[in-house]
Amino acid sequence: MSTIPKNNSETVAHTPGRASSIGVWILQVVLAAIIAGGGISKLAGDPVMVDMFADIGAGQWLRYLVGALEVAGGVGLLIPALAGMAGLGLVALLAGATITNQFVLEQSPWHPLAFLVVAAVIARARWSRTEAVVGTLLRR
Repeated sequence: MSTIPKNNSETVAHTPGRASSIGVWILQVVLAAIIAGGGISKLAGDPVMVDMFADIGAGQWLRYLVGALEVAGGVGLLIPALAGMAGLGLVALLAGATITNQFVLEQSPWHPLAFLVVAAVIARARWSRTEAVVGTLLRR
């Protein structure tokens, strides 16, 4: 004799895939807000950001580039088909931020490193969509 749930809400509520998908979406929204907010402050010319990039010594063009990449990455995290690729791009960007904080600015690398880990989790969780998008682009 098999046991059949009396209604579908019992099976949906206990599905681990759904809970993890919701968790990843929460990570995506939070990371998107943090990263895009930082990008907007770089693009807007926040004096703290201008001074930080002056300390880096690569020129203000790098502030604009990083700001644009951060805004693009934040927006990409919110688009289901692009979330995995945005996560991968942010992993690369945040690796650079971690190294820059540690060795150039001589600041703690923990914030960008923590964001890097979250971006990597998102990239891994959305890997199947990333493969699908890349496959579609390669077939063209």
